[in-house]
Amino acid sequence: MLLVTFFGLAIAALTPGVASAAGEQVRGTLTTGATGPIAGVTITVETPDGQEVGEGETDERGRFSVPVPGPGEYVVTLDTDSLPENVTVGGAGDTRTVTVEPNGREPVNFGLSDGQRGSGSDRILAVQLFVDGLRFGLLIAISAVGLSLIFGTTGLTNFAHGELVTIGAIVAFYLNVDADIPLLGAAVIAVVIGGLVGALNELALWRPLRRRGTGLVAALVVSIGLSLAVRYLIQTVYGGRSNPYEDYQSQRARDYGAFALTDRDLYSIIISLVVLVAVALMLQRTRIGKAMRAVADNRDLAASSGIDVNRVILIVWVMGGALAALGGVLLGLSDQIQWDMGFRLLLLMFAGVTLGGLGTAYGALVGSIIVGVFVQMSTLVIRDDVKYVGGLLLLILILVVRPQGILGSRSRVG
Repeated sequence: MLLVTFFGLAIAALTPGVASAAGEQVRGTLTTGATGPIAGVTITVETPDGQEVGEGETDERGRFSVPVPGPGEYVVTLDTDSLPENVTVGGAGDTRTVTVEPNGREPVNFGLSDGQRGSGSDRILAVQLFVDGLRFGLLIAISAVGLSLIFGTTGLTNFAHGELVTIGAIVAFYLNVDADIPLLGAAVIAVVIGGLVGALNELALWRPLRRRGTGLVAALVVSIGLSLAVRYLIQTVYGGRSNPYEDYQSQRARDYGAFALTDRDLYSIIISLVVLVAVALMLQRTRIGKAMRAVADNRDLAASSGIDVNRVILIVWVMGGALAALGGVLLGLSDQIQWDMGFRLLLLMFAGVTLGGLGTAYGALVGSIIVGVFVQMSTLVIRDDVKYVGGLLLLILILVVRPQGILGSRSRVG
C-alpha cells in the first residue's frame, strides 16, 4: 500500500500541468518519413452536428493546435487540398472523431503516406528491419539489464519491472509537455525518479519481506499484485490515450544508403550503446560492480567475505529503476507514451534475460539484442501485428537446445 500510495502521489504531483492547460484543445503533428514535417495544412474542428468551432494550420514543425469551447465530442477534419502533391491520407480517411476531457489536450493522429513505404528491394528492406531491430533490442537491453541483476542478486522474478519503464516515460512526458522542460532535462529527472522508485521498492517492500523469510514463489505473487496495482493506477491518472513528446517528433528520415533513420532513432542507438558500455565497465572495473557480481554468484559467500549484501542489493535496485526509466523514455520517443507500454515490453525483457542466461547482465544484453532483431526481421514472413510471437517462439527454441541460455552455466538441480 505504501508503494502504491507513493506512485500515486508522484504521478499526481506531475499532472497539475494538465489541469492548468489553457482550456480544452485538439492537437497533433503531420509528418512523414521522407517528406518530414508538413506545414500549411488546414485542420477544421466541428461538433457532431456539423457546427464549426475552430480552425488551425500546421506550423513549420508540422504541429497544429485548435482550441475548443469545452469538453465533449468533436469531429476533426484535415483539408486534403492543402497537402503537398506527393502526400496522401491513409485508408482511415481525413476525419477523426475524438472526445475531449475537461481541461484536456486531445491528440489527433492522421495516417499520411508519401509513396515511400515498401519501396526498394528486399535486400534493402531486410537491412532496414535489421537496423530497426538493433535499435529495439538495445531498448529492451537497457530495461532488461536491471531485471537480470535484480534476479541475480535476490532471486526475485519481478513482474512489476515493466511499470518502472512506464513511470519513466510518463514522468518525462509530463515534464516535457506540461512543464515545458526540454526532453533532455526531463529524461534526466525521469531517470533520477526511476532510481528513487527502485530504492523505494527495495526499502519499503522487498527487504522487509526477505527479513520475514518470504519464499520466492510468494514474492513472485506479490510482484504480480504490485504490477497490477501500479499499472491500473497509472491508467487512472494518465488515461488510456497515446501521446508523443513535444520535442524531436517532426523529423525527416535521413538516407544512409541501405537504410534510413531519423536523428532521434540514431541518437537512441548511440545513447543505448554508451549506457550499456558504461554499465559493463562498471561491473568489470569498479568495486561495487565486482561486489554485485559476487553477490549474484553466491550471496552467502559474499556476505562471509565482508560484502554488505543489503547495500549492494539497494544499489542494484536503484540502478535497475534508473535504467528501466531511461528505457521507457527512449521507447516513448519512438513509439509514443501509453499506460501499459512497460507491460507489453515485459515479456520481451523476460525473453531476452532468459535467452541470454538468467542472472547475468551480459546475457541480458546479448539475449535482448537477438530478440529485438528477430522480432523486427520476422515481419518479412509474418504480419507486423503478431511479430512479438516470433520472439517468444525463438525463446522456446533456444531453451529446448540450451536450457541455461546463451551465456548461462549449467547447474545441478536436486
